[in-house]
Amino acid sequence: MSPRSAAILGVEGLALTGAERAFLAEAQPFGFILFARNIETPDQVRRLTAELREVVGWNAPVLIDQEGGRVQRMRPPHWRLWLPPLDQMARADDLEEAARAMFLRHRLMAEELRAVGIDVNCAPMADIARAETHPFLRNRCFGEDTASVVTGARAAAEGLLAGGVLPVLKHLPGHGRARNDSHLELPVVDAALDDLRATEFAPFAALADLPMGMTAHVTYTSLDASLPATQSGRVIGLIRDEIGFGGLLMSDDLSMQALDGDIGSRAAASITAGCDVVLHCNGEMAEMEAAVAAAGTLSGPAESRAEAALARRTAPEPFDVCAAEAELERLLGGKVHG
Repeated sequence: MSPRSAAILGVEGLALTGAERAFLAEAQPFGFILFARNIETPDQVRRLTAELREVVGWNAPVLIDQEGGRVQRMRPPHWRLWLPPLDQMARADDLEEAARAMFLRHRLMAEELRAVGIDVNCAPMADIARAETHPFLRNRCFGEDTASVVTGARAAAEGLLAGGVLPVLKHLPGHGRARNDSHLELPVVDAALDDLRATEFAPFAALADLPMGMTAHVTYTSLDASLPATQSGRVIGLIRDEIGFGGLLMSDDLSMQALDGDIGSRAAASITAGCDVVLHCNGEMAEMEAAVAAAGTLSGPAESRAEAALARRTAPEPFDVCAAEAELERLLGGKVHG
């Protein structure tokens, strides 16, 4: 088998072009990520995920952002429309019911994802929602305090894992204090390190056993005033050594404008800082080529973490969809979907 690139890539459309097939066969990316532009019908998505795996010659992970609410790539009429996580958490009577409802929601999500060949979901977020949290992020959070976030995120991860889908913990080490949308500009957080340890970092430490994680394109001046977390060796060292995250660590999307430089320099800086793999989402061929060239191949501890993550990609446990939907409706007072 060819060495696997330390990159996860998006593709352009509903099926692979000839140019994409040739490039991907040679590049051997670690995995793929799908977006709304890649989603039309269940049969089409099944064909695409099978085609992606066929062209690289192995059962590569296929990722998606299926959080619910605004960030949901698979939507009606073929798939359920879910409430934003913060809204669903607020509907439960207590944290025990919230956890059960969040487990059921993500177990049902996993059923939909696995049915079309998707086996990694870029969820849950463990960011804490605050009054100042940018609207692009706020209602995607599970709560406004550590206990709520950990409860909701843990239940979500367990629901996905029970359904044979790997969860991706994001955005390490915490995005909730960011006042800017990192898709458009670099957020800067000036909070003191002790304050961050007591708040932002705490949910991630409680969830550090999850198999995969994603960095935040956020600068924390008390840790590294010159670089965002994705490209900061000091911040990634804290993620590993203090927060204790031992899973496969991927960058957030390299094409987000929070990062400076061209795609190749962004990829190289992320790998040098300690990301195991880089994520490139927009499907632009020249950028994909640059990302793959700069990221290099998986080796050493990064390869071991990749293998350990994939080892947790297991067959779904037995599941009664109708019973789960009925229980979820009861727990949420009838309002299950967005």
